[in-house]
Amino acid sequence: MNNLKRTLLIITVLMAAVMELIDTTIVNVALSHMSGNLGATLEDTTWVVTAYAIANVIIIPMTSFLTAMFGRRNYYIGSIIIFVFCSIMCGGAPDIWTLVAFRFLQGLGGGALLSVSQAVIFELFPKEKQGVASAIFGIGVFIGPTIGPTMGGLIIDNYNWPLIFYINIPIGIAAAVSCYFLLTEPLIKPKINKVDWLGIILLAVGIGSLQTVLERGQTEDWFATGYIIVLTVAAAVALTAFILWELHVAHPVVNLRVFKSRSLSIAAILTFITGIGMFTSVFITPVLAQRLLGFTPTETGLMLLPSAVIAIFALIASGKLMAKGVSPILIVVLGFICFIYFNWSMAGINFGISAHAISINLIFRATAMAFLTVPLTMLAVSSLPLADIPQGASLNNMMRQLGGAFGISAVNTYYAQRLAVHRTDLLSHINLYNPQMVERLNSLTAYFQQKGINAMDARMKGIGVIEHTISTQSSMLSYIDCYYFVGLLFVITLPLLLFVSKRPKNPAIGKMVISDH
Repeated sequence: MNNLKRTLLIITVLMAAVMELIDTTIVNVALSHMSGNLGATLEDTTWVVTAYAIANVIIIPMTSFLTAMFGRRNYYIGSIIIFVFCSIMCGGAPDIWTLVAFRFLQGLGGGALLSVSQAVIFELFPKEKQGVASAIFGIGVFIGPTIGPTMGGLIIDNYNWPLIFYINIPIGIAAAVSCYFLLTEPLIKPKINKVDWLGIILLAVGIGSLQTVLERGQTEDWFATGYIIVLTVAAAVALTAFILWELHVAHPVVNLRVFKSRSLSIAAILTFITGIGMFTSVFITPVLAQRLLGFTPTETGLMLLPSAVIAIFALIASGKLMAKGVSPILIVVLGFICFIYFNWSMAGINFGISAHAISINLIFRATAMAFLTVPLTMLAVSSLPLADIPQGASLNNMMRQLGGAFGISAVNTYYAQRLAVHRTDLLSHINLYNPQMVERLNSLTAYFQQKGINAMDARMKGIGVIEHTISTQSSMLSYIDCYYFVGLLFVITLPLLLFVSKRPKNPAIGKMVISDH
């Protein structure tokens, strides 16, 4: 392949990967608009985010298997076509559940765009330039999720929300056509001796059931609802059976035996927590900014943009530190500290905080993510033999996506619980025996009477203002609790790094770039 074709292919697969990653967050600033336009609650609308994440989690660990089964070129182009078609259907969805269904299918198509794109980029660079490949793909990984809310904000403020899906059409068509002419099969083609259909079914049922329970449990009063009980049992049985089957079968769709590596097991836990932090932070912050602080979607998106630029420099710095022999463990520790500080800072916000102040806080989040992604992958595979590295990296990547899906559901549930607690606590002070409350109500009643409203209606409006104040204060306190909750998860899991081997068994790993494929 000549230099021109090689460059075009790199641009093509990177463009496809960035498109997939943008779609993980571009809808975050549009949730309120989707909710109102489709007549759905915010809890139901969050399924637009969660369904996409669930599909990614299901498909990513099977990417190597599907690539071998269909051929890399056919599978990749087919995934792009599925992604584009489902984007069209998402934009034209008449109701929230149709939208959720096609977002799930879109996520199934998008799963290949990330891991196969990464594998192709690494394949196109010689070993001595793998650092360049890492930087190129890493920049795309960070730009995608970060500019997603910015693009979404600009579209929502100037056009309609379906356009956030329709913009995938020209990009996807261009990528599919380019790959048709440029993408080839890998030099070493894996062989499929037998399709592990039972493993695929158990994985899909287990993950899907578990995520549904996490997402709907709070709304449905958990085990007071029949289908939540059924899905809980289904998740427990399917996931247990999946683990036992994959450890027993000769040719598993997901080789769980690699988890015998202590470094991989610990890194997978840390990556899971990282996924929680990565996705919940870009979910909570835009919703808080729009619903409580009154930011427009454009202002919310632009608020997130500076951190994307910082992430690029932090990623480059992370790569240079590892190239100079700095332990990945130390870089991961720095990343965890940055994310803990981010959550602690966000937990100190109030209604008077500016977009600039939030942008400064988000810089610490971006730095943390840049310091965690590649070093954690390196730690995950540091003790694996070369033959198991692709599967180990794939499982580690799955844990990040699973952490994101789990984190959004957990934060929604925790927010609802804390909202009830704070509302009850604040309402306990609203009574006629509280002189401050009586004074406030009389003041509001007098204010509305001055506007020409009769005494009874003025008093009712005053009560309405107090009710609104209680609702917004309860909501703000609940979001603050969510930031504390996520930050605490990082604090609790950080000591696990003490149990990771400081020296990889395979010294070549420190110099190579690990593909998630």
